[in-house]
Parts: sequence; structure tokens; C-alpha cells
Amino acid sequence: MKICFVPIDNRPVCYNLAKDITAIDESIELFIPPREFLGDLTKNAQVNEILDWLEKLPACDAMVLSLDTIAYGGLIPSRRGVNDKGVQENFSDIKNRIERLKPLIKGKKVYAFSSIMRISNNNYNEEEKEYWKDYGKKIFEYSFSGGKKNDGIPEEILEDYLETRRRNFEINKLYLEWQKEGLFDTLIFSKDDCATKGFNVDEALELERLGGKTKTGADEIPLTLLARAIEKDIKVFVEYLEPAYKDCVSNYEDVSIEKSVLGQLELGGFSVVEHKDDADLVLVVNNFVKKQGELVMGWDTVGKYRDNFTMPQKPYAVADVRFANGADNDFVKHLFTQFDLKNFYGYSGWNTSANTLGSMLAGVKVKWGARKYNDLAFKKLQMVRFLDDWAYQANVRGVIDSPCDIKDLMKPYESKLSNLLEYRPDKQITYSYPWKRKFEIEVSL
Repeated sequence: MKICFVPIDNRPVCYNLAKDITAIDESIELFIPPREFLGDLTKNAQVNEILDWLEKLPACDAMVLSLDTIAYGGLIPSRRGVNDKGVQENFSDIKNRIERLKPLIKGKKVYAFSSIMRISNNNYNEEEKEYWKDYGKKIFEYSFSGGKKNDGIPEEILEDYLETRRRNFEINKLYLEWQKEGLFDTLIFSKDDCATKGFNVDEALELERLGGKTKTGADEIPLTLLARAIEKDIKVFVEYLEPAYKDCVSNYEDVSIEKSVLGQLELGGFSVVEHKDDADLVLVVNNFVKKQGELVMGWDTVGKYRDNFTMPQKPYAVADVRFANGADNDFVKHLFTQFDLKNFYGYSGWNTSANTLGSMLAGVKVKWGARKYNDLAFKKLQMVRFLDDWAYQANVRGVIDSPCDIKDLMKPYESKLSNLLEYRPDKQITYSYPWKRKFEIEVSL
């Protein structure tokens, strides 16, 4: 199977993860743009080069497209509103650019997504417009109040922000016209870092009213669409470790954890069954009680799973969502005491609940449907996820002040995981900070 995959940017979880997942099945040929073409924290993607690359591609069985990459140069540039020369772009500028994409996807099987612009509830402008450092939280409150509460936001800043929102919303409505023309097999509008109310929630409702499909999440959606492109049905039973709290809402999301799980399964092309005996695979969800914890914020949350949980005696995969931005150490310890490598289909504890679910399910789908299975590639993928989500995010990240050499700090985790997964990398594992911040690392095996 030949798959074209255009990521949202060059982060390891957006770029490397797609390659690591598809490597599990050697019959999949993944076409992905050169990494240097993709955007990062400070620069936009080289859109013309990506379009040139798309024009030269051989015929593919499926195309998975992050439309923000083509329209704006990436997810972060979609919020900032300027091109790679720092010039503000309007609706016509974006429309003219994406028109070049239309003939390249016409008649193809295209799985695409576009983001609904997020509204961060903080005064942190690393991924936003410059004025977010002073007015970000106030703009969030203005949005949450439906435009009724303006606590001192200057008129020119508010107008600039709202104009960027209007521009992106009109582009999303344009994609709906493309959908009516039959250009997409699947089109998803992602609700990125979404609260329960706000302009982004209103836009999602309007897109749905116009016939669009929305989904909470963002970075993982290309991977969920990758799973959908692999047309292999898997019957899944979902086992929540805190079943009485599956209606609680995750941090940075606007739906319950149950709806997030079911939404990712549906988008990924899985079937959900009500009885474990009827399932091909059990999805174990380490969910939270009342409020999701977050390690970097020091927010804890309770759980009682260790008293009554045993690992399924059939194929299983694990979504570790008790905490945002990292694994649950107590649960991972419990998991390792019952670990069954033969039936294991994947683990993830990356970032938001939707990020965890979508990325992990893509690996499940590829392994399950593999025509030419590569066991070493699967073990490599799991080694990377545990080293990143558990070893680094839940442990090492908390004891360093800034990006630094973490090789010695990671060695005990490497040793434990090598034994657990029966996997020995050929070369020394290295760690780097691709965006020069603590938030994400790149694990290279």
C-alpha cells in the first residue's frame, strides 16, 4: 500500500512517529516530504516545495493531508497569521495558495484535516501572536463570555485577533465546498486545545451545521486518519480503569473521556463492541477521577485501579490518560508487573487524551493488518513511546531546569525497557530537543 502523508510540522510526534508506525508493516510504502520542508516553532513550512513534491509523487492508494501545512505553513503559523517573511496574509492570499492543491487531490482517496484556531488560556506567546504575552488570558475570557467581557483588551489588538479567526474560519468553510465537489474521502475539523465554551466551540457548531465533521484534538488526527486509510476492521472492547468517571472531561478538551475514546475509534475505522468476549482487542484506558492530573503543573488525581485491575488475556493496547503531558508512574509500574509482550499492541501517554488515543490506535491498526509484519519496528516504536511518555515526560523532565544532556538520567529506564520489550538497539540511544525547549524531546534509536 502506498500512502502519501503530509504532517502538520516537523516535531518527532508529527513526523518521525508516522514513519515509525508504518515501518511495522513493510508492505506499506510511506511518502512523506523531506523534513526540512516542514515548519517548526519559529519558521513556516516551505509550501511551494511541498506542492512541487506532491506534483512529482507516484500514484498513491491514500493521501493523508494536514491542510494547515499547505494553507498557512503549519499549525502554529495558522494562529500567527503571517507568512515566512512576516507579512500578514488575508483570505485571498490563502485561497490563492491552496487552489494549487485542488488538481493534485482530484480523483484521489484523500483523508484531510484542518484546525479550528485554538484559544490558549494563558499569557504565553511562544506559539501565538506577540501580544498573547499581555492579553492571552483576557482574550480567552472574552471568547469564553461570548464577546461580552472585555477586560481592557485594546481595540486594535482585539480586531487583529478576530480578523485572523474570521480568515481561518472562511478557509474552513471553503474546504466544505471542496468536500461537496467530492475532493475528500474524509474531512475533519479539529478542535485544538478546546474549552467547553468560546469562539472556537461556536465555529465548530457552525461547521457541523453546514455539514462538516469536527473532532477534539489536533496533532494526532493525521495519525488517526492514517489508521482510517488502512481499511481493516478491528472489534474493540474499551475497559476503563475508572468506569464511574468516564463522563469526566480531560484538560484541553471539550468532551468526556468516553466521547474522546469513541470518537477516535470511529474516526480510525474501528468497531466498538459491548462485551470483551466479542472483541479482537481490548483498549485499556487508564482514566482519571473527576479531574485529569497534569505533571508539569503539579496537579495530581486519584485512582483505585491497582486494587482490582488485571491485564486482559487477549490482545490489548493501553491509553494512559490519567495525566496530561506524561505517563502515570504508578500505573506503568503496575502494568510492568503483568506485562504480556505476546498480546501487547501498544502504549501511549503523550500530551492530551486525544493525542494519546489517536497516535496509539494508528500503531494498533498497522500491526493488526500488517501483510509483512516487522516485529523489531514494533518494539522500536514502543521503546520510543515509553522513553518519551514515561521516562522523560513523567520523570526526567521534572528534575531538569532547561534542555540539557539527559543521557545518564535516561539509562536506568533504557535498561528496564530493553529487558521488558526484548529489544536491544544497535546503537546508543540519543536525545535532542528539536524545538529547543523542554516540552518535547526526540528519541533516536
